[in-house]
Amino acid sequence: MKIAVPTRDGRVDDHFGHCAYYTIFNVIDGRVEGVSKMASPEGCGCKSGIAPVLRQMGVTVMLAGNMGQGAKNVLEGQRIEVIRGCSGDVEELVKAYLEGKVKDNGEICDHHDCH
Repeated sequence: MKIAVPTRDGRVDDHFGHCAYYTIFNVIDGRVEGVSKMASPEGCGCKSGIAPVLRQMGVTVMLAGNMGQGAKNVLEGQRIEVIRGCSGDVEELVKAYLEGKVKDNGEICDHHDCH
């Protein structure tokens, strides 16, 4: 499994579409076995073409802060599960997710500059 987290300075970026980069966690048998970074494309995340790129890399889960419905739809269209409402240090977040402690908050960002 691969988990992507929109990141800025080692923490979950509050807005998926404008993150500095994505931290990609490679998980094998429930443990993080590798971590890499991928630069975020310019512009809005839901229109940037990032979803198919992440899917081609094998990403199946996106742990994000705020996200609009359009971005959520695009990611889910690529069979990437979206968990919203995440915050904090990305490594601690992924650890908590793997322990079953992270759930989607169900909130949708409804305007382009949502923070």
